[in-house]
Amino acid sequence: MSMSFRTSKCLPLRSSNSFSLRSSKSLSLRTGKSSEKEYESEFMMMMNGKILLEKLIASNNGKRNPIRNFTAEELQAATNNYDPTKVIMKCLFYELYKGSLQDRPISVMKFEEKVLDADQYCFNCIAFASQMSHKNILKFIGCCLETQIPVLVFDSVAHATLDNQIHNPNQFHFEPLLLKHRVNIAMEIANAVAYLHVGFSRPIVSRDIKPSTILVHENNVAKLFDFTLSLSIPEGETHVKDKVIGTFGFIAPEYMTTGYCNEKSDVYSFGALLLELLTGKRISHSSCFENGEEYFLQELVEKYIEKNKFNEIVDPVIVGEDGLWPEKEQQLLIYTELAFKCLSKSEEDRPTMVEVAKQIRQIYRSI
Repeated sequence: MSMSFRTSKCLPLRSSNSFSLRSSKSLSLRTGKSSEKEYESEFMMMMNGKILLEKLIASNNGKRNPIRNFTAEELQAATNNYDPTKVIMKCLFYELYKGSLQDRPISVMKFEEKVLDADQYCFNCIAFASQMSHKNILKFIGCCLETQIPVLVFDSVAHATLDNQIHNPNQFHFEPLLLKHRVNIAMEIANAVAYLHVGFSRPIVSRDIKPSTILVHENNVAKLFDFTLSLSIPEGETHVKDKVIGTFGFIAPEYMTTGYCNEKSDVYSFGALLLELLTGKRISHSSCFENGEEYFLQELVEKYIEKNKFNEIVDPVIVGEDGLWPEKEQQLLIYTELAFKCLSKSEEDRPTMVEVAKQIRQIYRSI
């Protein structure tokens, strides 16, 4: 990561609901009367608190971030001891659970302790999620520092991920995601990503814009929530170099080949998201066209357009609403053209996320 730790300044976490770091002296005094389990819990809280504090300072120059502290017992009770039936989604680093705490619905992110660097991804997620204040970004409430890797707590989510709604609607008994809903979701996520890019003194790059990191709330309100891979671009710089990480098909080509990324890397990922919303297929999808050659999704869409068979590659749910009458097809072609611009091989040819958000808003209003 590009972040550097600066411990010369303290982050003011003064709320009564916020955690505080306890000194080693305090810890040693208490262990004489505490059980081994209590000692281990307090030791983990102290160590995790120290690392978290450093991350927060490095990410936002000491800006105040009130974070509520939860106990391990509270979150076990909230998730019925992490009941597998309460899992909203699962990825390599963590599982996201539905929970309820004092009759308040919450979402709980529990990281996999055996995954390499899972603790660093966790602290990174806290550092960025705690800065967010946007209606289309899931609100971060707090965390539990007593466990080996902190457990994170967010606002509740009524439904599941956008990935589930696009690719497994029948399995999860979702209503069909109609065109207007899809464009609205794209518009909301475009606004959220634009906020990451221009809403902070140092632009934040998500590096993980895709359907499985977008949660769908009531009335198809979309919320971005995963900041495990996010990073900030240092002041005075246009790019940041880091190890290449992400999901195939969503990683910008220049980032893949050089390790350098910036806001335009997210624009590329967003273009892949637009195509998944349009076609109902994964960006990694490939199939043969008329000439027998195999193409991935972007090239496949281009081929169908060239052969005037655009309606055959559009998700049947969209086509089946009332067919692709000329005006509707024209709107979808404008939408597709925007996706292609975002997916340009050269980052200079891609629009900014602010420009993308404006164009999608225009498309939404025309539907």
